[in-house]
Amino acid sequence: MADRVTVIGWDGSPLTAAARSALAAATLVAGAGHHLKLPEVPAGAERVRLGSVPLAARRIAAHRGTAVVVADGDPGFFGVVRTLRAPEFGLEVEVVPAVSAVAAAFARAGMPWDDAQVVVAHPRTLRRAVNVCRAHTKVAVLTSPGAGPAELGLLLDGVHRTFVICEELGTERERVTVLTSDKAADHTWRDPNVVIVMGGPVAPSEGGGWIAGRDPGTGPRGWALPDGVYGDLGEGETELLRAAQLARLGPHVGDLVWDIGCGGGAFATEAARLGAAVIAVDRDADECARTMATARRFGVQLQITHGNAPHILENLPEPDVVRVGGGGAAVVSAVADRRPRRIVTHAATRDAAELVGRGLAEHGYQVECALLQSVELDTRAWTEKERSVAFLLTGLLPDRSL
Repeated sequence: MADRVTVIGWDGSPLTAAARSALAAATLVAGAGHHLKLPEVPAGAERVRLGSVPLAARRIAAHRGTAVVVADGDPGFFGVVRTLRAPEFGLEVEVVPAVSAVAAAFARAGMPWDDAQVVVAHPRTLRRAVNVCRAHTKVAVLTSPGAGPAELGLLLDGVHRTFVICEELGTERERVTVLTSDKAADHTWRDPNVVIVMGGPVAPSEGGGWIAGRDPGTGPRGWALPDGVYGDLGEGETELLRAAQLARLGPHVGDLVWDIGCGGGAFATEAARLGAAVIAVDRDADECARTMATARRFGVQLQITHGNAPHILENLPEPDVVRVGGGGAAVVSAVADRRPRRIVTHAATRDAAELVGRGLAEHGYQVECALLQSVELDTRAWTEKERSVAFLLTGLLPDRSL
C-alpha cells in the first residue's frame, strides 16, 4: 500500500509550496495528460494516466511508495477524493485544494454563486441535470463527454435559457462563450467545460442568502396551501385532494412532473415549490394563463403547454411522475404508455374509478384506490360548510416505483 497519498487540485495557477513538496517526494503520480507534463513531476516517478479513478486507486493501493494524484479544480468537490477514500482501497488521503471549476466559471462570468444549484451531467444523469435546469434559475453543470452543452441545449427544447460555457478553464486554451440554449447544439465544445445555465428572474435577497443553493424556506410556509391562496379552483384541485396527490407522487429535485389538466395551476405550482421540474398542460388557454400567473406569483419555473391530451403529450419529454387532473381513462392510458414511475388521478364515481384502475392494471401498474371524503366546518357554529368526495387512484410501476 502507498505510504501516503496526496491529492493536489490544479486550477492553472502556480502550484503552492505544499503541492510542490508533495510532488518532489512522489514515486507515483496519477493525473490527466496535461497534469503529467507539469515540470514539477519527478522524472523518475511512475506515471499513471487518470482515466478510470477506481482503476487508478487500485494501482495506488498496490504501490509501495509515496503517491500523488493531480486533478482539475477542487478534488473534494465532485472530485476524485470520494473514490480514493472508499473503504475498499484503504487509502489515507491528504488534500491540497484549488479553486473549483464552478467557482472559476462564476468568477469568469462576474456573478455570485451561493444561490446556484450545482449538478453533474454524464450520460446516466443528464436527464435529471436538465430537469434541475428547467426548475431553477441558476444552475452550474459539470459536464462530461456525451453530456455537454449541446446535449443540454437539445433536451431543454421549448425552455429558454442562457448558457455561459467555460471551456478548459485555467489553461492557455480557456474560452468563455455566452449564447442561448437553442444555439448550443450548433457548435462543437471542448472538454472539460462547465455550463452556467440561467433563466427566469434572478433576484438575490438583500444582504445575500443564508444557505447555499435554493432557499427551501422561500414563499408561504407549508405545502398543499389553502384553496383561497390560488383563487377559484376546480373540484380536482381542492386542498386535501391536492395534498394526497402530492404525497402519493412525492416529486423530487431532478424529477420531471407532468400536470395534465392543470386548471388554475395549484398542483403544478406546489410541485415546483418542492424543487421538481414541471410541465403543465391544459386545453383551455385561459387556464394556461392562470397557471402562468400563479407560477410567477410564487416565483417558480413552469413550462406551460396549451393543447388537447392525449395528442399534445406525444412530443413532451419523458416524465418521472404524472398527475392527471382531467381527460379520464383515455388520457391515463396514454400516460401509462410512457411508463412514468407513478401516476395519480381522481374520479367522481366508482364506475369511473374502476375503468381507470383496470386501464392502469393492464399497463402493468400496481393500483391503489382510496375514497377521500372531506367536510369543511364553520368553527363559529361547528356546522358543515362544504363537503367533497373523490376516488383517489394511484398507479405504481413495480420496477420504477421509488
